[in-house]
Amino acid sequence: MQKIIKIALVVISLVGAILWFQLPSREFSDANPAEAVNSGAMNFMFILTYLLLAIAVIASLFFAFKNLFSDSANLKKALFAVGGLAVIVLISWAMASGTDVSIEEMSNKGVETSEKTIRRIGTGLNMFLILTVIAVGSMILPGAKKMFSK
Repeated sequence: MQKIIKIALVVISLVGAILWFQLPSREFSDANPAEAVNSGAMNFMFILTYLLLAIAVIASLFFAFKNLFSDSANLKKALFAVGGLAVIVLISWAMASGTDVSIEEMSNKGVETSEKTIRRIGTGLNMFLILTVIAVGSMILPGAKKMFSK
């Protein structure tokens, strides 16, 4: 399996190198930017990039879930973490009112929005603040505990 992966990586690298040298020159790109973007080499490089990104995402998700489901203790910890995040989302959503910003003022400035959108943004901001407090607290509390226990 390792040999197959190495061969595939060498082939992909060679294809990438060939496409790199077939890219339009800088002078051509500056003179005709639309044609440079639509060149075949550029399109194939994007396709290659998306393919490699998809392979990386699928492989990382596969091995993460494989590790997660192989040990019940890991699964239990992950479920507690997901549950805690769900509780934080619910608290953040309850704290967001959706009336923090005047919809009429936003419309006058050319930004079309709704109360639902404003509430989602408020939920995201509240989540960020709550998670920041938790992160800072989890760094400061053990240090303070150590400092005062001596």
